[in-house]
Amino acid sequence: MKRLTGKAILVTGSARGLGRAFAERCVQEGAAVALIDVLADAGEETARTLGATGADVFFRRCDITRADELAALVEQIQARWGRLDGLVNNAALATGLAGKTFDQIDEANWDRVFQVNVKGTWQVSKAVLPLLKAAGEARIVNLASDTAIWGADLFMHYVASKGAIISMSRAMARELAPFNITVNTIAPGLTETEATASAPERRWKQYLDAQLVKRSPVPEDIVGAAAMLLSADGRFITGQTIVINGGMTLS
Repeated sequence: MKRLTGKAILVTGSARGLGRAFAERCVQEGAAVALIDVLADAGEETARTLGATGADVFFRRCDITRADELAALVEQIQARWGRLDGLVNNAALATGLAGKTFDQIDEANWDRVFQVNVKGTWQVSKAVLPLLKAAGEARIVNLASDTAIWGADLFMHYVASKGAIISMSRAMARELAPFNITVNTIAPGLTETEATASAPERRWKQYLDAQLVKRSPVPEDIVGAAAMLLSADGRFITGQTIVINGGMTLS
């Protein structure tokens, strides 16, 4: 299927892992894709690989907490495409955060998680909003986590940040509906990527014991939902949270 042919999509945190998988799926669906990440070498390699397929792809090193870097990104997208049809807000801090009770989390770490995961998502969305409006009809897909649904222990700053993404997405959906911009959230469970390689065995077992589908998910299990939401198939879906965790939680 080529549901995104003629569309320009920005994927944040797309150098590796789930973000790279989102970018790959967008290319497979026919989109032109802008990739941003703070991991420059990995990001350049991803862009080269995707560009070798003939896709219109570029990578820019960009810190989503820096308004000046986002402004330069917007200028580049404007010059290249003149609009943006979709945004996947995937970039977030997650690695190395688990294992502390909430009273053991230091203030600087808490603030950094919220600065990247919540404020960063807001800043990217704000920066590219004129481009999304220029498209006439656009999509935003924000990445949360199912941990915000069931309340994972020993991970509160991350869990709270992803709960904020869900709430923020609902508010954004209401504000952006008049501009034909849909906003939805994907909340994956624990997925096999570089970022989760260090997750404790206890957490993997916790998921597998509770899941209805008895295997650990891989990025390909997650990205299809984003492709649907970015496409015309998602034109009447907004303000929703899609939980993808093999039935660990039911709603």
